[in-house]
Amino acid sequence: MKKIPMRRCLATNESFPKKELLRIVRTPEGEVKVDLSGKLNGKGAYLSRSAEALAIARERKVLNRALETDIPDEVYDEIERIING
Repeated sequence: MKKIPMRRCLATNESFPKKELLRIVRTPEGEVKVDLSGKLNGKGAYLSRSAEALAIARERKVLNRALETDIPDEVYDEIERIING
């Protein structure tokens, strides 16, 4: 049986299979991007694909702390578009 990689959502602190989460990356150049492939170079942080996780992440600035940089509003807007489909 193959092992499923698990990751923890920064906002809700729940563990999910890696494929169910969104990966947000700070690239070596300092850009912050949403990584849908899960393979971009850089420091990554995971959020669950829910509106409540996004609200918590925005309010508590958990992505700012995890990625050690300011997260522009455009990144949060892109995450919201992906969650809402």
